[in-house]
Formats: sequence, structure tokens, C-alpha cells
Amino acid sequence: HYMVGVPRLWESIYEGAQKQFHEQPEGKQKLIFTFLGLSQRYVANLWRYQDLKLDEPNPSPLKKAVAGMAAAVLWPLHQLGKRLVYSKVRQATGGNVKQFISGGGSLARHIDVFFEIIDVPLIVGYGLTETSPVLSARRPWRNLRGASGQPIPDTEVRIIDPETRQPLPQGTKGLVVARGPQIMAGYYQNPDATAQVMDSEGWFDTGDLGWITKDYNVVLTGRAKDTIVLSNGENIEPQPIEDACARSTYIDQIMVVGQDQRSLGALIVPNLEALQRWADNQSLQLVGPGEPASDPRAITFEDDRIQKLIRAELNREVKDRPGYRPDDRIGPFQLLSEPFSMENGMLTQTLKVRRPVVTERYRGMIDAMFA
Repeated sequence: HYMVGVPRLWESIYEGAQKQFHEQPEGKQKLIFTFLGLSQRYVANLWRYQDLKLDEPNPSPLKKAVAGMAAAVLWPLHQLGKRLVYSKVRQATGGNVKQFISGGGSLARHIDVFFEIIDVPLIVGYGLTETSPVLSARRPWRNLRGASGQPIPDTEVRIIDPETRQPLPQGTKGLVVARGPQIMAGYYQNPDATAQVMDSEGWFDTGDLGWITKDYNVVLTGRAKDTIVLSNGENIEPQPIEDACARSTYIDQIMVVGQDQRSLGALIVPNLEALQRWADNQSLQLVGPGEPASDPRAITFEDDRIQKLIRAELNREVKDRPGYRPDDRIGPFQLLSEPFSMENGMLTQTLKVRRPVVTERYRGMIDAMFA
């Protein structure tokens, strides 16, 4: 069986598994997370050996040999983890899934790793409504995690300078444009809008930023319109930072902000179940906004202990992500009690955050964060 979905679907499967793991008795939890840690090391070494690590291209023969030996040593432990732990997670996905296919948004790297561990291949495709919809897709035999795959047959993808519109060399980040038979002829009865995205040679401006690897895999880094420009002139793509922060058990949703500011900030919807478990372990009682706090053990989102917990999570996840720069660090943040959803207009139908809507909704809070 094959299953197609948006990134949020795979994230919900991952979060459901994590929830089940954390609900196990303490001894069993330790066993599960020990296996997960060993399997993560196995996967990292396997990908390095196969030259499938996007952040470590062209490993030397020595590095590949060392990685191959490490993977061989860890393989029996990974197989034991599959039998004792991961097979149950795989069964929860239906048990007979041959492949998951993801599209419609950015897929966080830790989700890729998780599905590799539980032995469910996850293939990522890339495209837009205007491209009917696929431009590129990862291949099962060359599943480069973190990339959006190679262009499909008869399709050209090029990276150009957003200002000069001239092609850029391989490995240089710029604007993604595409040409192929599946791309629209134009917007219906709207030649002005068509002229904004199509040039005379048939190249379509996707509005996405990215680069191309040596073997022609397309790597996306964000949307051109989402780029945050700090007051020091640095351009920051928020999506990779948000994907990294979403690895935290305590962060359910996050939107990075900071246009024209000295540093980045963030609006965060915390994972209430994870926060409550943390509070229980500290003999505290988590109280939501507007709830009575008569219990002396009660703490709110504003409590210094919760603020320090989230701060530590942000610092760790941002610094651990590939390609970290000091400007990626998140400064002020606010915890929100209302999740982003389609019902409140803050998510699209493909469950991507509507940045302008969220920004407008929390304009006062964002301004206060940087005041």
C-alpha cells in the first residue's frame, strides 16, 4: 500500500508514537529511548556511508569506511529495536504500508529519521498547483533526506538570482524557477498575474528559495516572501529554524518572527501534555491562561521555570541544526494557549501556517516582545 499526505500527517504519527513512549513505565521508557538513540546513530552512519547526508556531502573514503563499520556494529541492535519496539509503531500505521509520499510543505529532518528507523520509506515530492502539481521527487534508490528530489522526466529546474534573474551555479542559493509540459499556460483571463510569474522562455517563478546538489536534487530553504531581514541586514529563512525547533517534545507549533529587529523572536504553541508531564515530575500543577491558580503548586506559562525550560529547548534545537549561524538564535518568545488551526484561519488547507494572518492576530504581542 502507498499513502500520500502532507507533513502534518507524518508529524501527527510521530507525535502519537512519542506520546505512547512517554506513557510507558519508567523502565520501559528507558529501554525504548535507548533503542531509539542507538537506531539514530545507526541511521546517521548508514546515510554517511551511502553519501545520503545532505549536510555532509562527498565524505572521504576513510569517513565512509568508518561509518560503514559503525553501521555494521549498530545493525544488530537496530534490528532488535525493530522487533521489540518499532514493529508496533509500524503496525499502528496499518502494517502493510510500502511507502509514504509527502508533499504540500516542508518536512522536518527528524520526521525523516523517525520513519527510517521504523522501516517505513518516506518519499518527498515538490510542486505547486500551477505545476500540476509535481516538479521533483525523491527516488527510493536515491532518497536524499532533506532534499525534495530530482526533477521528474521532461522537467527543468533552475536556480536564478532574484534581482538579476540570471542563472546561478550549482550549490548557490537563489530563486527556484521551473519549465516543463505540466506547468500551466497562465492564469485564466489574468495576463497581468501570468506575466509576473512566467517569462518569455516559459520559466515559471515558484516563489521558493533553494539550491541544487551535485546530482541535481532540489533543496528548498523557504519562501521568498517569508524571508526575515534583521536590522543588521542578515536574511533569515524561518522554515528550517521552525522545523528544527519542532523536534522539541515541548513545542507543538512555532512561527519565527523578527522583521527589521535585532534578533529573531518566536510565537510558540506548547505541547500541553508534555508540559504537564514535566510539571508532574517537578510536583507542580500547570495552569492554563484564565484558570484559577489557588493551588500553591500551580504555575503558568509565565513562570520562570517554564520560560527557562522552553529557552533551553530553543537554544539546543537551533544550535544542533545543520548550517547553524549565530543570527539563527531565537531571542524573545511568547507561549500561546490557542493552537494554529484551519478553524481560526491560521492554517491553510495543507496545514501550513498563514504567516500574515498570525502576524496580524498577534501584532500587539510581537511588538511588545521587541519593545
